[in-house]
Amino acid sequence: MVAVLCKTFGLSNIEIAEDVVSDTFLKAAETWGIKGIPENPTAWLYQVAKNSVKDLFKRRQVFDNKVVPELQSGIDFTVSEFDFSEENINDSYLRMIFVVCHPKLSFDSQVALALRILFGFGIDEISSALLSNKENINKSLFRAKKTLQENHLELESVSESDIEPRLNNVLSILYLLFNEGYYSFTAKEKIRKDLCLEAIRLVHLLTKIKITNVPDVNALLALFCFQASRLDARISQSGEQILYDDQNTKG
Repeated sequence: MVAVLCKTFGLSNIEIAEDVVSDTFLKAAETWGIKGIPENPTAWLYQVAKNSVKDLFKRRQVFDNKVVPELQSGIDFTVSEFDFSEENINDSYLRMIFVVCHPKLSFDSQVALALRILFGFGIDEISSALLSNKENINKSLFRAKKTLQENHLELESVSESDIEPRLNNVLSILYLLFNEGYYSFTAKEKIRKDLCLEAIRLVHLLTKIKITNVPDVNALLALFCFQASRLDARISQSGEQILYDDQNTKG
């Protein structure tokens, strides 16, 4: 959702996109607990996000200050026509991760920004994953977003010439995401299949694009699939992680 909003309004409004998504999930937590989960949760979230954009622009008077000038430059702003199709979501997602891996950002900043924006990690989770503290992570995220804004980087500007030099960093981030799912250091549950499956989904998307369908990408996909095939064997019937020591392995 953040990626789609940034593709529509530009990375200069990335904080607004994050606010909209946070507000959307807050409303879901409040509403679903009372009325129950809707028949189509995804569509519900997308509709609330559209409405939140309208409300947020009204509250912050962003429409007159930021959206109108962009309208005058030829950007078509129609909140009701946000494209939350699967194709546009995947395209926005992949464009965003390659923007995040811009060479002007340090690798740690790239990782922190990806974990925060694309994978929904909290500040505590990111600080644990990067062996840092919350203050440093907040500063790193602020500087990274400012760099993206000052350099006028946009999702639509990602070209084939940008992809190849950034691909290794993208794969490294996806590898870290899979590892966090395979053995989580930042959550109560040590195995998070959702993160593993998301990493697999994104690498699989890369194999569908000619320029990124290269041996390294396919090798990483094969590794993920092999390791994921063992996930259920690492969880007992009670949901606890199964630990294997050398003696048990030999037996």
